[in-house]
Amino acid sequence: MSQNSYEKPDFWSKKAFAENYPARSVYKLAEIDEKFGIIKKNSTVLDLGSAPGSWTLFLLRNLGGGGKVVSCDLNPLDKGVMGENLIFFQGDLNSKETREKIRMHGPFDLVVCDAAPPTTGNRTVDTARSESLVEMAIWYAQTMLKPGGNFAAKIFQSGGEQKLLLEMRKIFSSAKAFKPKACRKESFETYLIGLQRRA
Repeated sequence: MSQNSYEKPDFWSKKAFAENYPARSVYKLAEIDEKFGIIKKNSTVLDLGSAPGSWTLFLLRNLGGGGKVVSCDLNPLDKGVMGENLIFFQGDLNSKETREKIRMHGPFDLVVCDAAPPTTGNRTVDTARSESLVEMAIWYAQTMLKPGGNFAAKIFQSGGEQKLLLEMRKIFSSAKAFKPKACRKESFETYLIGLQRRA
């Protein structure tokens, strides 16, 4: 029986290992930034659903010394993800306590979310859970993002992303879907990008 491509290391997995990133997902953020320029030097960034920490580490490496990353997940970050300009909270992003902790370190220039729900194998259930995570991320963007700030969040494609893009276009000057090359071919994930939050 042939191996599922999720089980064997591909080009991106090997590259992540060589560059000391916890996961291959880092190259999705790198490509998003290359195309849309969402990461600004010395800015303050909120990374939602951040474990094991590849996006957090990429941000730390690319923000410059005056930047700051506030990172949050139910699970801890990989032990290699650290920095003087990193603030990490382990907790539920939907809890009032976590929201207040995060709010104290805002407002933010960029909100990113690469969170994925625990998958069941039922696409209807999995995509609904993914949409809920994106709705949560959009709430953070609406509440804690500076005017002119940017946003990127992963979503499992189901058709529901069109409704979310319509909502995002009320908040941002531009909102679109984008699938980076580093996404696995069989994956039904894509990313929703919001640029220039309206005042």
